Amino acid sequence: MSKNSKVLNLKDKICGNEVDLSLCDVTEVPVRELALFTKATVVDLSCNSITSLPPEFCNLTHLVKVDLSKNQLTCLPDDLGNLANLQHLDLYNNKLTVLPVSFSQLRSLKWLDLKDNPLEADLAKAAGDCLDEKQCKQCATKVLQHMRGLHDEVDRARAKRLLREKELERKREVKQREREAREKEARKREKAEEKEKRRKEYNAQMAAAAAREQQKKKSEETKKKSGQTADKKAAAAAMAKPKRSLLGLMFKLLLLLLLGLAGVAAACKWTDLQREAVCLPINVAVDDGLSWAKQQQGVARQLLRNLSSAAKEFIESTQASKN
Repeated sequence: MSKNSKVLNLKDKICGNEVDLSLCDVTEVPVRELALFTKATVVDLSCNSITSLPPEFCNLTHLVKVDLSKNQLTCLPDDLGNLANLQHLDLYNNKLTVLPVSFSQLRSLKWLDLKDNPLEADLAKAAGDCLDEKQCKQCATKVLQHMRGLHDEVDRARAKRLLREKELERKREVKQREREAREKEARKREKAEEKEKRRKEYNAQMAAAAAREQQKKKSEETKKKSGQTADKKAAAAAMAKPKRSLLGLMFKLLLLLLLGLAGVAAACKWTDLQREAVCLPINVAVDDGLSWAKQQQGVARQLLRNLSSAAKEFIESTQASKN
């Protein structure tokens, strides 16, 4: 029988609330078709070649009894615990080694057979032999307890993992805050350095401006002093010029007076006026002056001879001292 024929003839496999698909060489569970018959709470899929259950199988929450014995199941879907109404589960003679952690949520499970499966040691110990009705009920109870313990361990591991992740997240946040604080401090320090740099530049500019202003004042003072000195010199020159002019005028007057006197003396000496009464004292004075000059000439000559003799003696004594 082909797969399509099984789907088309699924109604023929239903009797009351039971669906019998055993010994039908089924490799896949017809989940969609079973979902249409919610009154069929008992499904027999034993003695087939089913290797896995699709995830959609866990949506068949109306199932109460499922027989999957003598198949090739290697694993069960993770959400098997969603089958809240499941009371009877037969997994005899499959290839299961573990059960999903959600198995612990099958709170309605009363009967379980896990014989002839390569179960892990702890799970096999909890399952027991399951050789009769009582042992299969005990198997359901003990396996649920075992799976709840695993579930609790998983929860604890998850909680530890979450706690560790939270701690790591907290450490990351602390590091992030520290990094942000360092970056903020670095930015603050950079701003302070930039502000200090600008302040120094401003102070340097102000100092340069003050130096220029001071230099300008000094230049102005120097110019002012130079101007005052020039003014004083000009004033002194202006004052000295009239003085020099006065002296020149006096010298000229004196010279004219001397020339006049010389002219008068000459006129009285060598002209017909020498017999005049006016010229007599003048001629006497001139004669006295000429006599005095002659006398002074002899004195000067004697003085020159004396100086010459003294110089000659000095030179001779100097040469003698050198030798």
